[in-house]
Amino acid sequence: MRIYGPSLAFFLTVSCSAFGQQATNTPLFQADIEDLRDQEALMLTVEYPPGVASAAHRHNAYVYVYVLEGAVVMQVEGGERTTLSAGETFYETPGDVHTVSMNASDTESAKILVFMIKPQDAPPTVPAH
Repeated sequence: MRIYGPSLAFFLTVSCSAFGQQATNTPLFQADIEDLRDQEALMLTVEYPPGVASAAHRHNAYVYVYVLEGAVVMQVEGGERTTLSAGETFYETPGDVHTVSMNASDTESAKILVFMIKPQDAPPTVPAH
């Protein structure tokens, strides 16, 4: 598998400018990754109905979250509890236990985009303990 980064953004910008328009590249998050051997990428959306929360869990993966709609409350063990709104990001390492993952609203839905790099064929989420 090949992961494309800034060079893809450059290609898209150059290609679009040829048509008189220019794409906008907005970096959201960047982190070093030690080794990608025997790893796979997974991208999914998670929708939280009003008032819904997930049980404590872990991903055993590098997890990048981008809030698409609404607001969510996130916390990893030992970390600070934070509320994120549309356009904000959250990050977890393979060793993190995700203690809080919930919709911040009792009346509005929330939706996040999740991108993770995890061991091949490993489940994306497992119970915390």
